Amino acid sequence: MSHTPVNGAAPRTPHQDLHSAQGALRGEHPGRSRNPVIKVADLAWLEFEKPDLDRAEVFARDFGFAIAARTERELWLRGTFAGSPCMVIRRGRTSRFTGPAFRAAERADLDRLARSTGSSVRDIGVPGGGQSVALLDPSGLPVRVVHCAEQLPALSEQEPLILNFGTDHRRTNTTQRPPREPSRIQRLGHVVLETRVFARTLDWYLDTLGMIVSDFLFLDGQRGRGPTMTFIRCDQGSVAVDHHTLALHLGPGTGYVHSAYQVTDLDSIAAGGEYLTERGYQRSWGIGRHIQGSQLFDYWRDPDHFMLEHFADGDLFSCDLEPGWAPMSASGLAQWGPPVTRDFLGATPSPAKLREVMAALRGDNELDPARLLGLMKAMSS
Repeated sequence: MSHTPVNGAAPRTPHQDLHSAQGALRGEHPGRSRNPVIKVADLAWLEFEKPDLDRAEVFARDFGFAIAARTERELWLRGTFAGSPCMVIRRGRTSRFTGPAFRAAERADLDRLARSTGSSVRDIGVPGGGQSVALLDPSGLPVRVVHCAEQLPALSEQEPLILNFGTDHRRTNTTQRPPREPSRIQRLGHVVLETRVFARTLDWYLDTLGMIVSDFLFLDGQRGRGPTMTFIRCDQGSVAVDHHTLALHLGPGTGYVHSAYQVTDLDSIAAGGEYLTERGYQRSWGIGRHIQGSQLFDYWRDPDHFMLEHFADGDLFSCDLEPGWAPMSASGLAQWGPPVTRDFLGATPSPAKLREVMAALRGDNELDPARLLGLMKAMSS
């Protein structure tokens, strides 16, 4: 996790120039649990199944991952930073996301979590060895909390370019030529998940894993019904960490939306994007700069249609900052960049999507016609 000690200089107001213009109204969700079971330290890795590991490895290298380990049935991907792998892809009959793994702050947290949830601590086959507790969130998604016995060593970095600013001339008598190569992944940043039971799922991650909310988004005219999207970070006290490690939003589906991987800088994003374009991959949306989280972004589809993001220069928040509240809209997704695409929003009609919507409206969950119409309006505004 990217982090930096807070220097003690408080912002003028809790929300000035930080994330959203408004704070909570009286009685709204506080954005954190009073007594969580544990406090996870970070997102460790994501788990997938795919039929073709060779094809998955080709894309992984083109996107900028390094290979941590490869067997006949597993492919472990990593970034350049020391720590745990970013992703494991296991051979399976279909392509699917099988859940996130969060890193415990210490080994004893696994025992505490196991006692509280009636689970058990088991060994896992991560490179270097480790143990985990397997859970299910209220959406039915498998979630692991892991503690790794050994960290992977750091790899060589893609150095940031030296930039000239106004009269600050740091680069003279030399040209600027970012290499046309993959954007070298440094680390896993966050994952975004969709859920039909938003409020229950949000509370589970706060109460069980000790995460805290950075920003809430609500639907126009429906704020009184509560938020429909939230950006959640880990709680490391006065140490500032990523604005969000996990984002959740209400929708007709369940599970993976996209995942994000940090790279060095804007030139790394752009040159790496040109590299991907030349190899025939599909850009979903980008390049731009987000509002919640502030990061530079560029979204791509892998051969199995999973969405992955290159990002750089994201916000870092300590535990002192209370949640922001803002209306949800497509135009509010970026400060600058091209218009958001239907592909990114998942707004392209398909028989599978229509079946998903109908099943959600008939089920026992938080998606009713008013919520669905509000979401559709937000994604077109």
